[in-house]
Amino acid sequence: MAGKWQILPDAIRGYVFEHSVRDSALLAELREVTAKEPMGRMQVSPDEGQFLAFLVQAIGATRCLEVGTFTGYSALCMALALPPDGRLTCIDRSEEWTAIARGFWERAGVAAKIDLALGPALPILDGMLEDGLAATFDFAFIDADKANHAHYYERCLRLVRSGGVVAIDNTLWSGAVADPADQEADTNAIRALNDFLHGDERVSIAMLTIADGLTLAVKR
Repeated sequence: MAGKWQILPDAIRGYVFEHSVRDSALLAELREVTAKEPMGRMQVSPDEGQFLAFLVQAIGATRCLEVGTFTGYSALCMALALPPDGRLTCIDRSEEWTAIARGFWERAGVAAKIDLALGPALPILDGMLEDGLAATFDFAFIDADKANHAHYYERCLRLVRSGGVVAIDNTLWSGAVADPADQEADTNAIRALNDFLHGDERVSIAMLTIADGLTLAVKR
C-alpha cells in the first residue's frame, strides 16, 4: 500500500486496515495518484489519515493547521472531519503537489474550508504569529522537512490554544531513531526533537506507533 514507512509487520498492518480503516473511493483514488509520484511514499497511510480525522472530531476542532501538505491526503481527511464552519490552513512549498491536492479538495466539496499558503513554512508561521493568531488554533499537524520540525513545533505550540493538540509525524523514522549506527542528519534531528519533547513540561505527550511514529503534544 502507498504511504509512509510502517513499523508493524505486514500481517498486523493488514489486519488493522481491514478492521479499522473506513475508506472512501476518493481517498483511495488520491492514494493511487500519489503513489505514482516520485516521492509518493511521503503520503500518510490510511490508518494515520483516519486517526487525524478522529482527533479533529474528538477534540471538537474548528481551526486546524498543517505544516507540509504534499498532495493533500491528510488535509482531505481533516477537512472532511471538520464541521461546516471549520477552517484548515495548509502550508507547503510545492505548487505541483498542491495542485493535485486542490483538485481532490474541490471534488470532495471541502475546498472552501481550506486556506493554502505556498512558500517556506517558517516565515509563514512567523507571519501568522505577528498577525495575532497565537492561541487561535485547536489542532496542528507537522509533517515536513525533518531538520525544521523542532522549529515548526515551537511556532505551532504558540499558535494552538491551551488544551489544543500538536501532532508531529515520523517520530520513529522506521525505527532508525533506536539504531545508534544511524547517524543521518534527519535521524539525528528527529532524535533531538524526541528528547526535547520528553522533557517539555509545557505539554503532555504520547508517542504512538501508528505508521512511522506519531507524537501528540497537548498544550497545558
